[in-house]
Parts: sequence; C-alpha cells; structure tokens
Amino acid sequence: MRWVCLLLPQLALDGVLRRQPVPEQPLALIDGPVQRRVLHSVNPAARALGLRPGQSLAAAQAINAGFTSVAHDAKEAAHWRDLVAAWAYRFSSQVSTQFSHAIVLEIGRSLKLFGPWPRLEAQLREELREMGFRHRLVAAPNPHAARVLANVHDGIGLTDESLLTGLGQIPVERAGLDRETALSLSRMGLRRLRQVFELPRDSITRRFPKTVLPYLDALRGEMTQPLTLYRPPDEFDQRMEFDHEIESSQALLFPLRRLTADLATFLAGRDGGVQRFVLVLEHERCEDSEVTVGLLAPERAAATLFELTRGRLEQAQVPAPVRGLRLIAQELPPFVPASRDLFDARSQQAMPWPQLRERLRARLGDDAVHGLAVRGDHRPERAWGVEAPAQRDVAPPSLPRPGWLLHQPIPLRDHALTVLAGPERIESGWWDGFEVRRDYYLVETSSGQRAWAYCVAGERGPYMLHGWFA
Repeated sequence: MRWVCLLLPQLALDGVLRRQPVPEQPLALIDGPVQRRVLHSVNPAARALGLRPGQSLAAAQAINAGFTSVAHDAKEAAHWRDLVAAWAYRFSSQVSTQFSHAIVLEIGRSLKLFGPWPRLEAQLREELREMGFRHRLVAAPNPHAARVLANVHDGIGLTDESLLTGLGQIPVERAGLDRETALSLSRMGLRRLRQVFELPRDSITRRFPKTVLPYLDALRGEMTQPLTLYRPPDEFDQRMEFDHEIESSQALLFPLRRLTADLATFLAGRDGGVQRFVLVLEHERCEDSEVTVGLLAPERAAATLFELTRGRLEQAQVPAPVRGLRLIAQELPPFVPASRDLFDARSQQAMPWPQLRERLRARLGDDAVHGLAVRGDHRPERAWGVEAPAQRDVAPPSLPRPGWLLHQPIPLRDHALTVLAGPERIESGWWDGFEVRRDYYLVETSSGQRAWAYCVAGERGPYMLHGWFA
C-alpha cells in the first residue's frame, strides 16, 4: 500500500480567497474574543506588509491599516476540507480527513489507472491549483508517516527502504507528538526522530504517555492504526456569502463559476451527474429567490454547468440586491458519458448536440426549444411535429422526401419540367376531415433544381410545389 498526504496549511484562508475576484489584495482572518482579536492567518500580500499570524488586531492595524479583515469560521474550513475530500474520492476509495489540516488517501491501486506517481502527482497539483487550494504533497508507505513528512517536505515520495531514513531527519517538534512529550524529549537533548527511535522501548513506556509508543510504531509501519474513512454525501449544498450587497448580475459570475466548478468536482468524485439543481439568491430586504436549472440528461462538466446556470440567471427577475449564493443539488443520477467515435471528424470548436441543446434551453427558455418527432401519418404536412410520435406503423415511402418542405404548397409554373420519378400516391385523412388524394413526383425544373411536386390523383397536372431537394 502507498499513501499520499495532502497538507492544506491555509485552508480557511484559501476558502475566503476563493470568493475574491482579486486575491492579491492584503487579507487577514481574525479570531479570538472581542476584547482581544488576533490574526489567525494572512495571505502573502498581507505578509508583505509585515503582518503575521498571532499578532493582535490592534498591533496589525498600527503596522499597516490597509488590509481587509474577515472573521475566521471553523465550520467553513471544515466544509472546504470535505470538498477536497470529495475531490480526492475520485482518485481513491480510501480517503480520510482524520488528520488535522490534511487529507490522506491510498493510491497503491490507483497507480494502475492514473499512471505512475510522477504523473499522478502532477495531476493532483494541477487540479488543486485550479480549485484554489495551496498544498503540500508527500507519498509514503503508511498514512501516519505521510502526514508527519508533510510537516517538513513537499514533493518527496518514500519507499519502505527509505522510510526510516526520511523519518529520522524530522525535528521532534514537527513529528506530530503532543506538546508536553515533544518538550520533554527536547530537554533530554533529543532533536531528531532518529534519536527517539533509538531509545529503549521500556524507557519510552515508563517516561511518556502510553499513546507515544504505538504512535512511533505506526510511523514506522510496525503497527496499523485504523482510520476513519470519508464517504461523500448524497447531495451537494454549498453557500457563498458576500461582504456587501451585489446588484449586478455580472458581478455574480465569479462566485457562480466557483460554485458550479465545485459541483462538478463533487460529481466527479462520486462518478455521477446532476439533472436538476437550484441556485438560491439570498437577499436582506425580501425573501430569497430561486433559479431552477433542469437538464434533459445528467451532466457534470464544469463549463457546461456554468453556462447553463448563467443563462438561467440572466433570464431571472431578481427582486433585490444579492447578499449570498447557495447551490443545492439533490437529484444526482448516474452519469453516462456521451459516446464518441475513435476518429471524430468534428472540429475543435464544434459543440456536441446535448450541450448545444441545453445552452439553447437556458438562453431561450424551456418552451422555446423542441425536438422533432415523426408521426404516424402519410400526409407530408402532418408526418412530423414537436409532440411524441404516435404509436403507428408507417410504410416506407417509395420516393425520397425533401429536406425543405414548404409551409403551404404553391403552384409550380414551369413548362419545361422533367419527371424523374413517380408517381407515389397518397390517399389519407378521410377520418379527420382533411382528406388528401395526391400523386407525388420527383421533378427537375428548367433551371436544374430538383423539386417534390404533386397533382390531383389520376391527373398529370397542374403541379403543386411542396418541397425542394438540396
């Protein structure tokens, strides 16, 4: 088995930055009681101003007041951790959020599907960057060792043979031990885990809490400690709150893109799709408004979900400025990818028909887009429509049908017509009051055009033009 640790050191701050169109602005998360507010974490722009985690808010403002402060929300940080876990579930069925500020997943079996570790590592990093989460990645033979190594390293991958050497170089204070144990070891002159591993086992048992020795054995892989594994929920529910009211729909596009991208990430982890979801627009002065997005088939592509939701949002009547967005998806059916030919001749810019259909429905409305269905009727003008096809058997026509059928037949005035095929007699409609008795011909006009024309059954003229062939 092989485990990967995704260390997310600034998860809470990254979650706030995902709402900001310009994340380079100085930003600090504030924590602590009202009487003594301190900086929980800062982004690189705020750090460049001299701000540091642990500073009091008053001291930070005295250094430089040109930064934005946002209250730290531990529940929101847990939500972002679960989102990353849902994403990681796409790569492994064994994912755990048990370790602080980190996610671990077993990838030994995944390497057969996603390729060797360097390729999988590059894919994990690229997708994490696209999601907006800073991270460290470490691979090791067991999850406990991977978590400790991520405290110091980024990008290393240890094997069973190199594990003890890599762990032995870890400073004691970064080894994941409790504070009192790490301080006691430091007072004994032990600075690296290598020195701790060399201590007699009975000495560790006598001097330190009973949890220390099993923990050291778990690091070395000599003892297995069970993990609580993550399981993705059966629905998606995510919310973004803004610092101020937003009146323009264009300003909502940035958080909307984030929400739909997170939905796509969640769906990819579950290997499922979504067929219906609701975008809730939260207002301060009135009740929340809802924009429902329904699809004809399950979908999970981030770009498609964003475009469909954007089209629905632009058509919606928003009664008041928006203070927050919430996306709820409860209908998550299995997703079946559209089949594609091995040698697809379509251009790169060509859009698959299902995506084009959904985009038209989002832009024009559900009632403006219909499919064409064949009806069980021999009369050409009644042989198709927007309703579901009638359950009748229709005899195949003896003549080809034109691609362009006129709305109303018109006289065909051409004295040099050439009959190429026909006649095909159609007698139908006596039961509904629209009886027709016609002989249809494939004809060529004097200008070389091919037409579909008919005359009264049993006669040879005059001809009525009913359609054109390409």
